[in-house]
Amino acid sequence: MNASPDPLLDLLALLDLEQIEQDIFRGTSRSALVPRVFGGQVAAQALVAAGRTVPADRPAHSLHAYFLRMGDPGAPIVYTVDRIRDGRSFTTRRVVAVQHGQPIFHLSASFQTYEEGLEHQADMPPAPDPETLPTAAEMLPRYADRFSEPGVVDRLIEARAAVDLRYVDAPPFGSVGEPREPRSQVWFRTNGKLADDPLLHVCMATYVSDMTLLDSVLLAHGRGGWAVGDVVGASLDHAMWFHRPFRADEWLLYDQESPSASGGRGLGQARIYTQDGRLAITVIQEGVVRVPRTD
Repeated sequence: MNASPDPLLDLLALLDLEQIEQDIFRGTSRSALVPRVFGGQVAAQALVAAGRTVPADRPAHSLHAYFLRMGDPGAPIVYTVDRIRDGRSFTTRRVVAVQHGQPIFHLSASFQTYEEGLEHQADMPPAPDPETLPTAAEMLPRYADRFSEPGVVDRLIEARAAVDLRYVDAPPFGSVGEPREPRSQVWFRTNGKLADDPLLHVCMATYVSDMTLLDSVLLAHGRGGWAVGDVVGASLDHAMWFHRPFRADEWLLYDQESPSASGGRGLGQARIYTQDGRLAITVIQEGVVRVPRTD
């Protein structure tokens, strides 16, 4: 495994899009565990593009996105931003990501000026201290025999090197053949300090949000996941609501569950809390989850 000496800097460079014209940006990709662009990367880059056309005093409060086609990691992605609305309090942007002349991803995002209002939130669920949980480098080698191909452990560790992501309970590939309650918790933060730009923290959380959200779908059926080879799948759509300020370089609890799977699709929904119990983000995603044919 040829890991970068600073994976977080590499990820930040990935999110630092090149502006090639007004409201048009270009991004690159890096290899993923599967031969397509990681969905969290496209979503985060699209949000970067949208955010760069919005005043800094209007942070993102929601995004809604569809994954249309598999992205080619060997080709650049062009992001075109439409300035749908600039109102007194809210700004709306639409972003289309294009590769090889075809749209691969579509995002709508809304931004809002800060204002006072009613306050309440769902309570943070119980979770252990993240510092007591094993890191990916400590946990993943335990399951090397579960994966369908050699080298998957190294590739998983490398893919997540910029983010310290720690499972509270065994991941899907740690309990293959043992259906469990469709709930999953992970703690995460970046492996290094980030600048104070709120857009950067929101985009980083968007990137991470696509890593584990469908785990709970797999847990309900005792499936190990794409790296094990007992399911095939891909993200279909993704929605996030950003409720309160947070830092992606401080511990965040990603509390995930699956209320439904049917028709070759699985639904994941989640809440992301700061370590002191503030509800920061709500996330919902649907994905294709299919059992491979054996004929």
